[in-house]
Amino acid sequence: MEGEKLEKDLVVDVSSAEVRIALMQNHRLIEISRESSQGHDYSVGDVFLGRVKKLLPTLNAAFVDIGDSKEAFIHYLDLGLYFTAFDTFVRESNPNRNLKELYSRIKLGPILEKEGKVDAHLKVGQMVIVQIVKEPISTKGSRLTAEISLAGRNIVLLPFAEKVSVSQKVSSKEERRRLETLVKSILPKNYGAIIRTAAEGKNAAILVAEVRSLIDKWEGSWKTIAKNKGVGLLFTEYSKTTTVLRDLFNDSFSNVYVNDEKIFEETKSYISQISPEQEKIVKLYEGREPIFDHFEVTRQIKSSFGKVVPIKQGAYLVIETTEALNVIDVNSGIRTKTSNQEENAYEVNRLAAEEIARQLRLRDMGGIVIVDFIDMDSQEHRNALFKYMTELLSEDRAKHNVLPLTKFGLMQITRQRIRPVTEINTTEQCPMCHGTGKVASSVVIDEQIERKLAYFVNDKGIRTLTLKVSPILGAYLQRGFNSFLRKWKRKYKCKLNVLETTDFNVLQNEFLNEKGEALN
Repeated sequence: MEGEKLEKDLVVDVSSAEVRIALMQNHRLIEISRESSQGHDYSVGDVFLGRVKKLLPTLNAAFVDIGDSKEAFIHYLDLGLYFTAFDTFVRESNPNRNLKELYSRIKLGPILEKEGKVDAHLKVGQMVIVQIVKEPISTKGSRLTAEISLAGRNIVLLPFAEKVSVSQKVSSKEERRRLETLVKSILPKNYGAIIRTAAEGKNAAILVAEVRSLIDKWEGSWKTIAKNKGVGLLFTEYSKTTTVLRDLFNDSFSNVYVNDEKIFEETKSYISQISPEQEKIVKLYEGREPIFDHFEVTRQIKSSFGKVVPIKQGAYLVIETTEALNVIDVNSGIRTKTSNQEENAYEVNRLAAEEIARQLRLRDMGGIVIVDFIDMDSQEHRNALFKYMTELLSEDRAKHNVLPLTKFGLMQITRQRIRPVTEINTTEQCPMCHGTGKVASSVVIDEQIERKLAYFVNDKGIRTLTLKVSPILGAYLQRGFNSFLRKWKRKYKCKLNVLETTDFNVLQNEFLNEKGEALN
């Protein structure tokens, strides 16, 4: 790994149902995230106008209705220092007031006491501005904060705050002073900011433009607060694509591939704001093959998300996720590189550590992770493995903590859990019986597809269609000079293309219209 040049690619697959984003490092899948195109998902960073539903004095917290079926939770300590300012703004804003004047007139103090009580500041039915810091997981609702922040690439804007702080990673005193002075000079009254590491060396124009766009986003929600006192979304973070770019983007990014023109333009525009010289790395993928198949993302998902994950030369991991913790067992399988058992165990454990660090990011595993490594007698090897795992996890954006191996050979890792673990079912239902145990003849599959085609062409009048199938079914339908596909085109006088995807099982098929939307 040392000295290896990292090539980072982002592959964005846009479909009618969702947007899937894969982060590849040297063509190996490292992270995958999904954003549904239908409905709202209650994602981290989303800001709502919520209603206090129930007070919990014993926990010094409250349940808040934000429109989700599960009530969200806010603790007194998450109300923030200047909660009274946000509360005054919500209570006093109405469509007839000058909201800019109201905002700048509100006094920030006094700050909330550390030992205060929730029922002194919240009442049932009260409207509050809240932001999601942890997504709904299992039976629990979202975790909220009332200390609102709007994250940009270089700056995090803090409404109703006065402090401007600079990231500790900006080491130069002169640069820290320049950034602090510059941002203080452009922030209006009652705004604070955190200057991120990415702002180092950036010129004033870029920072001014970013502060302006963040303020516009916050102020754009004021009309909703003033006119609609009902529960609802005020604004969401950027799309998942730009959020991933914002958090990950650096000079080592090589390419961003997008298969949708709208998202391509949005991504290009975002990069032109944060790093104009790298705008050219965004590329529109127009290939016939599905984008995830072309970049081998689908194959890597299938091999990485099962219960058993192969490593190298016969070694493998067994991963189990429970409500309380995640358990990973390391098995050497048939792998024996040397006759020395201790050396062999250490070698397998190092390979397993590399895959475990990748799996934590890939599945976004959070909470407590227990790893059962192969037993090693040497304390030197145990210490070296602990150090190696700490190194491997240093690139992980989620807050984490790694403890040395116990005498039973177990390593304990805690990792920040802000969203449910990503689970992708890599097993397929039997394509012949669909789980019923009864097999229909595969000979009639062409008749079933033709019946659907006839319905869409004759009854619905759709003349341009795409038939999405597995590669095996695609080969069957297109084989020979007088293939089924050729016959159907002539018979129904329609334009019909075949799109093969490895996501489908053997006989699975569906028709798409010109826009790529699935037809029922």
